[in-house]
Amino acid sequence: MKFAQLILSLSGIFILTGNVSAQHARFPTSGVIEFEKSVNMHAVIKKGITKDNESFMQQAFDQYKKTQPQFQLLQSTLTFSNNKTLYKPQAVENVQQSAFFRNEPAIAQPNIILTDLTSGTSICQKTIYDEIFLVRDSVRKITWKITDETRDIAGYNCRRANAIIMDSIYVVAFYTDEIPVSGGPETFTGLPGMILGVALPHENMTWFAKRVIDKPVLSNELAPPTKGKPTTVAGLKETIKAALKSWGSYAQSAYKAFLL
Repeated sequence: MKFAQLILSLSGIFILTGNVSAQHARFPTSGVIEFEKSVNMHAVIKKGITKDNESFMQQAFDQYKKTQPQFQLLQSTLTFSNNKTLYKPQAVENVQQSAFFRNEPAIAQPNIILTDLTSGTSICQKTIYDEIFLVRDSVRKITWKITDETRDIAGYNCRRANAIIMDSIYVVAFYTDEIPVSGGPETFTGLPGMILGVALPHENMTWFAKRVIDKPVLSNELAPPTKGKPTTVAGLKETIKAALKSWGSYAQSAYKAFLL
């Protein structure tokens, strides 16, 4: 009899413990994620050195290595509520101290993006040098291949997925189903949970979440961007191609950076 009572008591403790744990388990559908973009400038600059420009580019690169950090770090936030997200870079002064490489597209964060995951549409305010465009279009279609690899990012268990975008850019993403929103930084979406990490190994850049703030989000915190010349993704591509026509071998890397 005593043994049976002990079993019942232990069962009650396990049930109570399980209920307490469940009360603290949250799957937020709104909040703010703080991201950090990292760009390996040594690798990016080195790729731009060719036989045609090495006489002055190598000298500029050597000087850069003496005075500048190898990795440029930029901050951004992703505000989300249910199936809407707003990605905004944080303004930083003097991101690039070297005048020679300060206009390198790889170190820019030109996009403010409102994404409606329910309708599959986005509004992107994109700054390209001195021009601002307002791009309205469908969200980028990405065919992901989910793997078994996992890692912890900002306290969340994330699973790895791989993809190719823009025909040649290899993407590694880490998403968590503990945040049941299929969003992510920049234009990276479409996984069964929030993307907290993105790496473009061949482009030498990453975006990783540093902190997730679980909080209610008001509708005015998801206001779409409004500035810029109206266009679509296809229209922007044609505009950029025309502008880069005389850029030679450098045009392709700049084109990819502007359209990420």
